[in-house]
Amino acid sequence: MTLLKRGKSHEKGSTEKQKGFFGWFNRGFFKLSRSYENFVGKSIRFKWLYMIGYAAIIGIMAVVFLRIPGSFLPEEDQGIMFTLVQLPAGSTLDETQDVLDKVRNYYDTQETDNIASVFTVAGFSFAGQGQNMGLAFVRLSDWEERSGDENTAQAVAGRAMGYFFTQLNEAQVFAIVPPAITELGNASGFDLMIQDSGNLGHDGLLEARNMLLGMAAQNDQVAGVRPNGQEDSPQLKVNINQEQAAAYGLSLSNINSVISTAWGSSYVNDFIDRGRIKRVYVQGEASSRTNPDDIGKWYVRNDMNDMISFDAFSSSEWQSGSPRLTRYNSLPSMNIQGSAAPGLSTGEAMSSMEAMIDKLPEGISYEWTGMSLEEQKSGAQAPMLYALSILVVFLCLAALYESWSIPFSVLLVIPLGVLGAVIFTWLRGFANDIYLQVGLLTVVGLSAKNAILIIEFAKEHQEEGYSLREAVMTAARQRLRPIIMTSLAFGLGVVPLFLANGPGSGSQNAIGTSVVGGVITATLLGIFFIPMFYIWVRSAFPHKYENNTPNDKDGGNGTPNSHNPTPSESYQPASLGDNTQ
Repeated sequence: MTLLKRGKSHEKGSTEKQKGFFGWFNRGFFKLSRSYENFVGKSIRFKWLYMIGYAAIIGIMAVVFLRIPGSFLPEEDQGIMFTLVQLPAGSTLDETQDVLDKVRNYYDTQETDNIASVFTVAGFSFAGQGQNMGLAFVRLSDWEERSGDENTAQAVAGRAMGYFFTQLNEAQVFAIVPPAITELGNASGFDLMIQDSGNLGHDGLLEARNMLLGMAAQNDQVAGVRPNGQEDSPQLKVNINQEQAAAYGLSLSNINSVISTAWGSSYVNDFIDRGRIKRVYVQGEASSRTNPDDIGKWYVRNDMNDMISFDAFSSSEWQSGSPRLTRYNSLPSMNIQGSAAPGLSTGEAMSSMEAMIDKLPEGISYEWTGMSLEEQKSGAQAPMLYALSILVVFLCLAALYESWSIPFSVLLVIPLGVLGAVIFTWLRGFANDIYLQVGLLTVVGLSAKNAILIIEFAKEHQEEGYSLREAVMTAARQRLRPIIMTSLAFGLGVVPLFLANGPGSGSQNAIGTSVVGGVITATLLGIFFIPMFYIWVRSAFPHKYENNTPNDKDGGNGTPNSHNPTPSESYQPASLGDNTQ
């Protein structure tokens, strides 16, 4: 049973009878395809001009591609942002809360339409815990209420940074936007670890970090560069004279127990309060552990059950020390975070930071971590990924055509699509991130598809006895409609990504821009260059059936070959002077 029936032909004889819009369209497209066929036939004699044009396309593509700044992921407006607060070491919790109140007041008064709520926490931050640390969770309004580029999370954070930098001098306040992938850190931008590989010590590493922060503050390619960690804080050191303590009959364990319980706290036991189990802690009164001199108010019981004052066997002094020692790759290190200046990419910011690190003293090295490390890895893997993709396409085409030369005529079309992808990406100010890489791979497949549509038919016509020129002209005319149809369908399907806004629009715009640009150039340039590519390859690597002439119908043994009709039997090429068959 037959399920399909013969469709209506779009050749001139059938289109003359059609009426309405489709008849008008088919007749117009028929004339266009004939003109296109004549143009292909005439342009064959200008192979050198095509070579020059193709070389220019590759040059432009390379120049634009190198001008696109590198990045890993585009910034996304996820509807939330954070504000980190860090006061000088030794600041009290009340001072930290006062700064947090000023941060909340700014968001409530200056960004009323863009901020839905602000929740602050004193004593905690992504950089560490302490009385001088604070954090504000900022939830933005719905995306429908924040239309426009000036109301995105990145724009709100930029304005907040400007205000905090000029108005809040008593603390370091940074407004940050979370990365597109939350598992890769707490903030977008770059993530850097400087390491003491030369055994300079903590003071040497701290000095190098401060030098780097000073250079970054004067650099116009980076913004919001900050140490991600707690600063060295003042510490009260209690010196125990062990000889005097032993003379008084005191043990070090008893001395340590009194200090830890009085100035810290000690767990005693549990008790039940209204059906709930609660813990009991013992700690000295605040009035007895506020000042350094208060250490003398405490006594330790000796072996003879006498109470001995701390003043009798101890002294105290102030010193500074790091509340947290960080190691990276088994080396003492410090974490520095920041972001690119407005209008620049993270790749440019990372390059600028590397140039500044080179000016640090000997013995200081660095490593990228978090999302910056992933960006470096993705950039190094991109060339191999492209090469592997092209190799797979080549092997598939070699198996399809049973030829090692014909696939080159398909692969030559790839730069035509890549040209549009990189130009559109550059014009819209996007970066060379993983979405551009995915878009380029998509464009490679689409460009190869357009080339296959023409080259497949040209190869078959040559095998039927057509000359190289006639085979190319015929295939170009026959496959013009499918090429335009599939390219329009695919390109229009990606337009919503090109125009997307709101949540997730960063990644959608990035991949949609590259694919739309690649579709346009791969189609407009491909329909003219693909026939010439086949001419180039076939001229360089001729096959045995190409030696046949249009009148050589006997297959070489004097017997007519019914399976190899001549062009006069199967097709009459259009004359180069008109558009009639």
